Amino acid sequence: MLKKSLILCCFIIFKFVLQSTLIDAGYDLHRDEYLHLDQARHLAWGYLSVPPVTSWFSYIILLLGNGIFWVKFFPALFGVLTMIVVWKAIEALNGGIFALILGATAVTLSVILRINTLFQPNSLDILCWTFLYFSILKYFKTQQNKWLWIAGITFAFGFLNKYNIVFLLLGILPALLISPQRKVFKNPHLYLTILGTFLLILPNLIWQYENNFPVIHHMALLKKYQLVNVKRADFLKEQILFFVSSFFVLIASFISFFKYKAFKEYRFFFWAFVFSLFIFVYLQAKAYYAIGLYPILLAFGSVYLESILKEGWTIYLRPLAILLIIVLFLPMMKIAFPNYSPKEIQQRTELYKKFDLLRWEDGKDHTIPQDFADMLGWKELAQKVDSVYAGIEDKESTLVLCDNYGQAGAINYYSAFKHINAVTVNADYINWFPPLGKTAIKNIILIQYWDDDDKNREKERPLFQSVALTGKVENPFAREYQTSIYLLKGAKVPIEHFLIEDIEEEMKDWR
Repeated sequence: MLKKSLILCCFIIFKFVLQSTLIDAGYDLHRDEYLHLDQARHLAWGYLSVPPVTSWFSYIILLLGNGIFWVKFFPALFGVLTMIVVWKAIEALNGGIFALILGATAVTLSVILRINTLFQPNSLDILCWTFLYFSILKYFKTQQNKWLWIAGITFAFGFLNKYNIVFLLLGILPALLISPQRKVFKNPHLYLTILGTFLLILPNLIWQYENNFPVIHHMALLKKYQLVNVKRADFLKEQILFFVSSFFVLIASFISFFKYKAFKEYRFFFWAFVFSLFIFVYLQAKAYYAIGLYPILLAFGSVYLESILKEGWTIYLRPLAILLIIVLFLPMMKIAFPNYSPKEIQQRTELYKKFDLLRWEDGKDHTIPQDFADMLGWKELAQKVDSVYAGIEDKESTLVLCDNYGQAGAINYYSAFKHINAVTVNADYINWFPPLGKTAIKNIILIQYWDDDDKNREKERPLFQSVALTGKVENPFAREYQTSIYLLKGAKVPIEHFLIEDIEEEMKDWR
């Protein structure tokens, strides 16, 4: 027991240390991270973009000082906990030291390492999927009803983090129905659990109802502008790349459900995987949505490989299996993480293009991966806005109006003026405008994305005494490259009335 604990502690330390080395110092936070961090100042039971759980952790980060360390700590922690759950699943399946090390290595050196670099709902989503599968495993192993309740609480927490976990449920239900484990549907505790789970997620459902279910509109926009460029073949190809270093462990898990007698009663996990994956493929989902399917499979595969590599010469394959995961993952370290500067990436374009990493959600190839471009230019933008804001005498009557949530969130995060309150008619910021009409707006610092079709500000010139371009984002690798900063001074008319009209027009899409 002590030996196992020491090994687990080593993996935990290794995971945290490795996680801290994966982002080059030249990158800022990701555009999504700024939005999530701003939610801490606007706590609610729901948001236009995500459910509420991310905002709870954002609030904790805010209380801890809102530093970069804590922003990166929590996704790393969720990754560590995912690895621990896989470890515990292996123990529940009676796996030994080799299976534990193999499983921990496989889950650590995988795409999850990349996911854990960003403060987004995805890291916690994968943890919730893994722990929910683990709870189901423990229930059927022990027949203890407490595991049904734990599964229900896990689903509720996962749902309040990201609605994606519904696809786990859509896979597990038919899988149970076609297996001998369907007897669980005769257990009254299951229905009490369902009721309890419903009550836990009810506040968010009420919020969705009161706001006309923005999640539906969010999915419609996702399908129209992003998922339309997702090819089913690419989805399946990326599934292989996600766990390419431990592919043989996953293959072993699929075989184990049919060849390993001890796993016969858990065969429904295989069908749950198939059903959920089929739904993702059918809906042309983004490939990373399905990552939560795999960690529990690594547990089964590790135990099965331990069972067949135990006699004669095969026992010498055990260290080779662990070494193979490490060797296969090392090349991924060179392309899957923002641990090289944009200029270094540009010098290795063909390597990134080979793995289709330069293709953005617009379906076109660019200089660097989209996620990396989304981590550049933000400090520069905030500093240039601050320089403009500092020169304005009447700051209380000045509004910083941005083109998108990344700009607003980054300015709010990096600005030296903590009351700057940048907003945008985009995402959750629609609901976070200052009370228009109560304070007259005399000046606007306007941030416009590079593709703006009114660079001369013909629309605003009649409304202000002066309109001036004060600067642009100059980092050529940033997705915000050439984003412009304008100062509109001395409003001639009540500008807030026009802003209200813009907000109401935007809200029509959501309502």
